[in-house]
Amino acid sequence: MRKWLICLLATMVLPVWAQNESNAEALLKEVIDTTASYKNFKADLGYTMVNIEMDIDEKKTGVIYVQGDAYRLEMEGQLVISDGKTIWTYLPDSEEVMVSSAEDSDESISPTKILSKYGDNYKARFDNDKKYQGTNLKEISLKSEDGNNFDKLNVVVDSKNKSLKSFSIYDKNGNIFTYEILNLQSSIDIQDSVFTFVSTDYPGVEVIDMR
Repeated sequence: MRKWLICLLATMVLPVWAQNESNAEALLKEVIDTTASYKNFKADLGYTMVNIEMDIDEKKTGVIYVQGDAYRLEMEGQLVISDGKTIWTYLPDSEEVMVSSAEDSDESISPTKILSKYGDNYKARFDNDKKYQGTNLKEISLKSEDGNNFDKLNVVVDSKNKSLKSFSIYDKNGNIFTYEILNLQSSIDIQDSVFTFVSTDYPGVEVIDMR
């Protein structure tokens, strides 16, 4: 009797799961395509880093500029700039800038790159535990299918205009990094110099080349 019941439930539930995953993947692709179609964009950011076990709950605000593979993040206590090839991480308090190769780094905070990268290696499904009453918001949970450092990626999207509202990265150390995207402006005038760090503009800065 128990075997028969399990088989029956499996035949009922598995098609629902498959449809859930198919619909979630289709919506995620539309959001990625929409975001990638922007010539560029600028948005205000709300950032939190939480680790329950270590009692960490850090909150910051900032501004992000994205153009292709290039991005610039201005946040309290740090400035991160990438022209798509090089990443400069400037820490004003210590007057240091760390220079690394974008090709060797997993630390891109460009939403387009994050979604495109992990969308290929994760299984997507709608998170049924999160309800957004009376809105078009959907939460998509992407679980790792390989040995990546990130255990899970959750994205909240607007299913009507196919826009990204926030994304949360869960790593295997128990850290949850959440970026909330606010006041997004797309296809605006952004100078190329925004995506380059010029050390002479920061007198006294120590350059630490990690490439």
